[in-house]
Amino acid sequence: AVAANSKYLADYAAKYNDHSADIGQGCEVDEFIAVPAAMPSDISIIQFPVIGYCGSLTSTRLDIELIHFIAAQKPGWNVVLVGPEDDAFKNSSLHELKNVYFLGSKQPGELPLYVHAFDVCFNPQLLNQMTIGNYPRKVDEYLAAGKPVVATKTTAMEMFGQQVYLCNDKEEYIEKIQLALNEAKIKEKMEARILLAQSHTWEASVNELYKLITKTIHPHDS
Repeated sequence: AVAANSKYLADYAAKYNDHSADIGQGCEVDEFIAVPAAMPSDISIIQFPVIGYCGSLTSTRLDIELIHFIAAQKPGWNVVLVGPEDDAFKNSSLHELKNVYFLGSKQPGELPLYVHAFDVCFNPQLLNQMTIGNYPRKVDEYLAAGKPVVATKTTAMEMFGQQVYLCNDKEEYIEKIQLALNEAKIKEKMEARILLAQSHTWEASVNELYKLITKTIHPHDS
């Protein structure tokens, strides 16, 4: 049997093995749920709205041109990037834009503080062999904080359903970020985001793995 952590990878494996399944991805998101008493000083001075990303800023995974387009099209939005930069990011024209802020690397325990300071979280992925089947655990962290998430549409991202705003192109990113800003504080939507993130547990993944093993060993019992 083949156990995968995304639908894309499970579908790929199924071409070669009928006993392939997406068992999900266990995440630990409790520290992202609690609302902090205060924001870090380096982000507290940045005005609304803040469109934020936490994670390694690497050009093999993230679309620099897309981030530039968003910031250039919407100078009233503040794009905040938290994490270490690779050379492509360090040398990019993003540093020339007044509404793009690079806050550098942070300790893991600090990341929830920054996520809670974002008004909208985004995941501007490139579409390539490295990213297309990737399960983005950071999306669960964003959702656990109750934050609206705007992301590049992939097969793997479809599992988040209506709780994430998915985009096919850069123009749709502008549209969906605006929609996310409009709906950011709707209580029912915030609660639904948190519940979805909390459902992606290690226990749930292990249970799906057991189902796959049992079905593989006893294929006629199901």
